[in-house]
Amino acid sequence: MYSLHEGSGLFLLLVLAGLQIAAEGRGTPPCRPGFSEDVYKVVVPDIAEEGHPLFNVRFVDCGRGGLVRFECSNPSDFRIEADGVVYAARTIRHSTPAASLLLIKASDATTQQQWVAQVRLTPSSQQVQQVAAPPVMSKDLKEIAFPSRNADSPLKRMKRDWVIPPINVPENSRGPFPQELVRIRSDHDKNRSLRYSVTGPGADQPPTGIFIIEPISGELSVNKPLDREHISNFHLRAHAVDLNGNQVENPIDIVINVIDMNDNRPEFTHQIWNGTVPEGSKPGTFVMTVTSVDKDDPKTANGMLRYKILSQNPESPTSNMYTINNKTGGIITVAAGLDREKVPQYTLIIQATDMEGNPMYGLSNTATAVIRVTDVNDNPPEFTAETFFGEVPENRVNVIVANLTVTDKDQPNTPAWNAVYKITGGDPTGRFSVPTDPTTNEGLVTVVKPIDYETSRTYVLTVEARNEVPLARGIHSPRQSTATVSIRVIDVNESPYFEPNPELIRRDEGILSGSTLCTFTAQDPDRFMKQSIRYTKLSDPANWLRIDPNTGRITTTAVLDREASFVKNSLYNATFLASDDGVPPASGTGTLQIYLIDINDNAPKVFPQETEVCEKPEPNAINITALDGDLNPNAGPFAFELAHRPTDVRRNWTITRVSGDYAQVSLKIGFLESGLYEIPIIITDSGNLPMSNTSYLRIKVCQCDMNGDCTDQQHIMAAGLGTGAIISILLCIIILLILVLMFVVWMKRRDKERQAKQLLIDPEDDVRDNILKYDEEGGGEEDQDYDLSQLQQPDTIEPDAIKPVGIRRLDERPLHPEPQYPMRSAAPHPGDIGDFINEGLKAADNDPTAPPYDSLLVFDYEGSGSTAGSLSSLNSSSSGGDQDYDYLNDWGPRFRKLADMYGGSDD
Repeated sequence: MYSLHEGSGLFLLLVLAGLQIAAEGRGTPPCRPGFSEDVYKVVVPDIAEEGHPLFNVRFVDCGRGGLVRFECSNPSDFRIEADGVVYAARTIRHSTPAASLLLIKASDATTQQQWVAQVRLTPSSQQVQQVAAPPVMSKDLKEIAFPSRNADSPLKRMKRDWVIPPINVPENSRGPFPQELVRIRSDHDKNRSLRYSVTGPGADQPPTGIFIIEPISGELSVNKPLDREHISNFHLRAHAVDLNGNQVENPIDIVINVIDMNDNRPEFTHQIWNGTVPEGSKPGTFVMTVTSVDKDDPKTANGMLRYKILSQNPESPTSNMYTINNKTGGIITVAAGLDREKVPQYTLIIQATDMEGNPMYGLSNTATAVIRVTDVNDNPPEFTAETFFGEVPENRVNVIVANLTVTDKDQPNTPAWNAVYKITGGDPTGRFSVPTDPTTNEGLVTVVKPIDYETSRTYVLTVEARNEVPLARGIHSPRQSTATVSIRVIDVNESPYFEPNPELIRRDEGILSGSTLCTFTAQDPDRFMKQSIRYTKLSDPANWLRIDPNTGRITTTAVLDREASFVKNSLYNATFLASDDGVPPASGTGTLQIYLIDINDNAPKVFPQETEVCEKPEPNAINITALDGDLNPNAGPFAFELAHRPTDVRRNWTITRVSGDYAQVSLKIGFLESGLYEIPIIITDSGNLPMSNTSYLRIKVCQCDMNGDCTDQQHIMAAGLGTGAIISILLCIIILLILVLMFVVWMKRRDKERQAKQLLIDPEDDVRDNILKYDEEGGGEEDQDYDLSQLQQPDTIEPDAIKPVGIRRLDERPLHPEPQYPMRSAAPHPGDIGDFINEGLKAADNDPTAPPYDSLLVFDYEGSGSTAGSLSSLNSSSSGGDQDYDYLNDWGPRFRKLADMYGGSDD
């Protein structure tokens, strides 16, 4: 009989009774489906709480799997799961002491076969408690026997191991512990004492201490509550040894499965789920999928989840806009009427419940699903007015005429809101466009081609507004999506224009001055304005034309010459300006092209005009042609002929025509002296009235080398530089020499002016008139010992460089090196001091390094008894103011200042 202790809420499943241990030596019988017992006796607590497991009935399904379904006779109080575990469907109180009967039915959905077992429920208060009684028992503990050995085999071969059914233990058992599970037994314990043990995770390996075995009796017990979410099964190995530790049986494997209990709530993978659905979606449109997980066994009802929607906010347009697949969590729409403009977002509270969604026994959890309704183009743009107005001056482009405003209920700044404008009428020439302002979504009516007021004064455009994406199916554009734009054109003063421009006329060259060429007039596009046009000349390179300011008649002011430099390819261009009297005035330009037809008005000229030939022109012939400013047929072919004068031309030269444009000139004689010769040649063109001209061909006859080239120096110079270049070089050289000469003269004059300034120094300020003190006193030459030979031989005077620096005089010449001059001649006689001084005076006059004034020359000689006599007696007849100093003018320019100072009048 099975028992269930009060307060544990759990029971040991009847797997022990379901262990079928075949007798040793028998074969395996065929599998027969059915309950393991016909009658189960179960002890239940006096009070069983809702959802607690009570007992388990074992059914042998022989591999049928999930095809067998269980039912109980009292579903209001008891609930049986697919694994045979019976739970309390509500809180049960057993008040009657007698045992009650419960029927369990099993049926095969495929074969419709049924099996029935009875369960006798006895309250725990009526059960006699025994000290050593196991928590779950059916009469006695089931035994697991070690397989017997084969005694007939000398090797004592073991029989094939039996498959031991697993032992099922519910998780979270409340005890008491240890709680016995099964008894291990060996046949050898009948004749000797054995010891039993178990090994493996949960026994002697981590986590240790969960399972223990009584070594003598072999009773295997669980020592603590198990947690399936932590470890779902244990694999143990049972051993049997004698007292000496010798193994008497082969170890057997025992598998202990932890039976899942509903002890974990579902957990959503996200607390807030975000999804989107387009507005206007039909019922059945998929929105999103929410998922949750349950740590309980997903193969049992404990881990089987079911979903449902608890609430919807807002409940518009109906409270059941969405539904959820209770198994997969997929959310879909079930009603129409999603409108983003009315309800942009929905919030759903989703509940997940285990126990297959049983609200009484299952555990639940909730999450939030936020569904955003996405926009579709279900609202077309609508104009805010039926007619828009604008105005624009004529001939203006890229001007915004009017702003078209629209409204759109779709989400702003999306393709369903952005407007696109199209002109559907009133603009056949494409003069307008309507781009979209990306910020305001307005239509900007813009002029893209010039508008002429004289052609059309008003425009009435029809503009249609659409979105960047098409409207949703079933939505049509209303009348408000089309508007009318009325545009008024403003007349402005336009510039006159010439037509055609440029205008080409053909005239013969040589038209006389004052001739009328044409009338070049402009047109005024302002037909509705009364204006007059005046004409002026802008460009006339040769100043050949004149235009009448009122009529535009063009006349000539000079002879038109096609060969003039202003004419290119026979075309002469002149530009004229036409101005009106509008406000403000406007003007336009026109070009008149005059094509000048050639006439024979230019005589041909010889080309080249200069050439050279050798004195002995053996094969040398001069090729010539003609240049004519006219065009064919007024130019070539040409006729060449030597002039009759002078007579020696035809005697020395001959001309031979080579072609219509070329001829050869050559010497008729064998030798011609070197020089320059001018040969007159008469050239006649082929005009209707031929023109002739006598041109002179300058021929230089020179001496030539063996190659026929001129060898004289003049030829070399002429070949290197032209006559003009040589003259220019000579002029530059002459100018350079003149500048150098002027610079030298200026430098000399500057030196003379400097010397004259020094002579004009005020005598009162001149230090040379001061008394020089030498700290010497004496009575004359008698008391001084002077060497007068120095006066007699001035060329032997000691150089100034060897004098001591401290005794130099202020008026002495400087010590810097001086240029060497011719040595002054010595006095003819040592005693002739006067001649000596005169010679020195002449040398000083001609010495440019001498002081520019008359200095007192000191000869280191003083005294009354000097053999030289008195200096004042030299060439002087008187002293003092009565002396005549005019003779100083004869001594040179350096004494003229003294003559002016002393020889002049009192003034």
